[in-house]
Amino acid sequence: MCGSAGHFRAMEKTLISFGHGYSARALAARLVPQGWRIIGTTRSADKMAEIAATGVEPVLWPGTDITDLLEAAQYLLVSAGPGAEGDPVLNVLKKEITVMAPKLRWAGYLSTTGVYGDHQGAWVDEDTPLTPATKRGQLRVEAEAAWQAIPDLPLHIFRLAGIYGPGRGPFAKVRKGTARRIIKAGQVFSRIHVEDIAQALELSMAQPDAGAVYNLCDDDPAPPQDVIGHAAELLGVPLPEAVAFETADMTPMARSFYAESKKVRNNRIKDALGWRPKYPDYRSGLAAMLRDDP
Repeated sequence: MCGSAGHFRAMEKTLISFGHGYSARALAARLVPQGWRIIGTTRSADKMAEIAATGVEPVLWPGTDITDLLEAAQYLLVSAGPGAEGDPVLNVLKKEITVMAPKLRWAGYLSTTGVYGDHQGAWVDEDTPLTPATKRGQLRVEAEAAWQAIPDLPLHIFRLAGIYGPGRGPFAKVRKGTARRIIKAGQVFSRIHVEDIAQALELSMAQPDAGAVYNLCDDDPAPPQDVIGHAAELLGVPLPEAVAFETADMTPMARSFYAESKKVRNNRIKDALGWRPKYPDYRSGLAAMLRDDP
């Protein structure tokens, strides 16, 4: 890994994190020990104490006036996803963010590789046209464009593959015996361990390149049933049942993920920032999860 938070000046280490969720918390865990002030918004009062316990200043938002906090920040991270009404941050704070944009050193928007749509297992990169196959993906395309339209905003877009990591992976279902290997011919997904997202964000913050768009995924796209099968193998339990996608009992949300099949390239961020995933494939990522939380 090249680049570090040592590039940051002491007086310029305030980050406001909108929708302070799973990936943002992994970034905060890297930055807080380095003396960063991180302000994390949440819509849930129940999560305030949990966020505070990580050294992040929790703010209930919408519902709190955060003008002063915005003015104090040099870095901006947006994890909050769009809804049918558009981007939830810009819906409320577009004017304020437009005013503050020129003084920001870095802004990051966490998007999804779902913006590329279905490519029937073929490779995609950041230059691939955006042809989302789901409503969720279309909303992300629109949100990306809305953030890109803000003048003088030092925006960096990160298109994330399927995120996994501590507390978010296949082991719980495999242990419970509720996991299934859903089989759909030709289906392949790209993934990313949450620690590799955090590493990439920290590198980008230290080496801003306004306007950059990066895919974040590991080096080994794989069929979903292989991941479930490997998790069972690591746990030493029988392989979960194989079920054909066409006849599987799945929620509409779960089924929608199978509407897209593609392999995502990550060359751009490797070349630009020297990023290398600590977990280049699901096997190394799952092994680490099991080692740290057996």
